Amino acid sequence: MAQGRVSLSDKTKFDSHCHGCLPEGCRQCVEGKKLVLFVGGKCPRACWYCSLSNNRKNSPKCFANERSVKRVKDLIDEAVSSRSLGCGITGGDPLYYFKQTMKYVKALRKKFGKRFHIHIYLPFPLVDEKKIRRLAKYVDEFRFHPGFLIDIKRASEDVKKLKLVNSIIGRKRMGIEMPVIPGLEKEMFAFIDKVKDLVSFVNLNEFEISDTNFKIVTKKYKLNGDTYTINGSLKAGLWILKQVKKGGSDLNMHLCTARTKNSHQYFKRLMRRKILPYGNRTDEGTVIYFAIYSNGKSLRRIARDISRITKKYYVDKIGKRVIINMDDVEYVWDDLSDKYKIARVEESPTHDREVMSFWHIGED
Repeated sequence: MAQGRVSLSDKTKFDSHCHGCLPEGCRQCVEGKKLVLFVGGKCPRACWYCSLSNNRKNSPKCFANERSVKRVKDLIDEAVSSRSLGCGITGGDPLYYFKQTMKYVKALRKKFGKRFHIHIYLPFPLVDEKKIRRLAKYVDEFRFHPGFLIDIKRASEDVKKLKLVNSIIGRKRMGIEMPVIPGLEKEMFAFIDKVKDLVSFVNLNEFEISDTNFKIVTKKYKLNGDTYTINGSLKAGLWILKQVKKGGSDLNMHLCTARTKNSHQYFKRLMRRKILPYGNRTDEGTVIYFAIYSNGKSLRRIARDISRITKKYYVDKIGKRVIINMDDVEYVWDDLSDKYKIARVEESPTHDREVMSFWHIGED
């Protein structure tokens, strides 16, 4: 666990709220140091509030951050490019893809060693002793998503599964994680109070809307002004934290807000990620490149022409372009504008290189 206690009355510097210590998985995550491994979107449970997107829910496709994973090398390459110090494994249900999940955790541990922190999110239906024992050799932290939020009658089965896992790995390495659903805060606190001696931490997430839960959520709840968080969720989460603090439990509690995820977790991951030579980071985490795109022409010839003017360029074979040092763009433009177009492109540093803006110098 990370050291340093945070009082309930204070927000963390990550715009979240904490009682006790941040779990190590959360600490690395909010600092942008965690790779997110999505092993597949199938799950034996059908949570009405599930926030997976349409293109991932029930899909067998695997992703490491935004990169499609078809082999172990893809996963390792993304971890290196992201300069990740750990990995959070999620789905769907990683146990539905148990063979693949084991392959990936073994590969990560072999490549990056014991200091690489791995945590995993699991619903309970497929949890059994054999799977947990095998995973426990490689996974540092287990986070379980209880089923009582769908059906309160499942609470007793949830507790049984937690007791099973506790008997295998102990309290310190396990916790529960769930969205804060307004109107269910009393039931959530009652469950937390019931399992406080089985787990060492609880992570609560501000409830968010998605394209898959939009219809059912908007029928039941109002949205906040940001149009993607649910009104009352944050307030309910703070109430739960207050009750836990009143009880004097040593349970570590973290209330992760949507702002925590967007302004800290995701943004800092972008800022940590490696970028191509001669790229220029913006304050928003995007990258600006000045480049000549091949458009059917030879990259080697383009590079040769640029080399007569400056040696500060990079041949990006994947992007089919030659990137030019920003300070030399004017000189290249003066000499080669009759032959090539120089583009100013702003894009995400992620593997998919999502383009935010694109225009050619000298054109309106």
